[in-house]
Amino acid sequence: MSINILVVEDDEHIADSLIRGLGEEGFVVAHAADGLVAQSALLEGTWDIVLLDWWLPGVDGLTLLRRFRQADGDTPVLLLTARDAVSDRVRGLDVGADDYLCKPFDFDELLARIRALVRRRRGPGTVMAFQDVRIDLAAGRVDRAGRHLDLTPKEHDLLVFFLRHPGQVLSRTRIYENVWDETYAGQSNTLEVHVMDLRRKLEAHGPRLIHTLRGRGYLFGDPPDGSGDSA
Repeated sequence: MSINILVVEDDEHIADSLIRGLGEEGFVVAHAADGLVAQSALLEGTWDIVLLDWWLPGVDGLTLLRRFRQADGDTPVLLLTARDAVSDRVRGLDVGADDYLCKPFDFDELLARIRALVRRRRGPGTVMAFQDVRIDLAAGRVDRAGRHLDLTPKEHDLLVFFLRHPGQVLSRTRIYENVWDETYAGQSNTLEVHVMDLRRKLEAHGPRLIHTLRGRGYLFGDPPDGSGDSA
């Protein structure tokens, strides 16, 4: 369920900022600091989005993009560059970029463009629903009782997983493996924090749907009988 992003950026400060910010939003992020490393990552890895700097040591971003498209790479690519002339934008888009963002840029705008590229890649509408909760995967929109919910990417992935298994008891291990792509070590409270935040947003417009079953995990749906739901 995670969205994998490859950040191709040689500026250490910009790269660190992107890796930290995207990670906090729930994305899985990998980094390539030069064109040669990026070329291997592009051809060998599986990515949902690529953030590609134009100016890179080794192989420049435009050459990388051209080679990637010639090799039938179809991953959405967001080109990042300080070049803001219309002719440069046209050139980047003609080579195969799906979008273009000029430096310096606002992080919220970057997130909005990433979400738009993810929606475009997911294709025509797939809607999931349970009671009054509705997720349009293509539009990236989540509603409860007709009210829009502003979820982080990881909250979105967590809710999608719950919606795929309504009425089932889901262990912490199973949730971690499917939503975080990692094994639950029994020490982290990451899941609990995300469940608390997701509950708060859902319960702003209706009764509780995510129930804690002590020692067993979580259940999404109607309240379990005699199971001792806790916060």
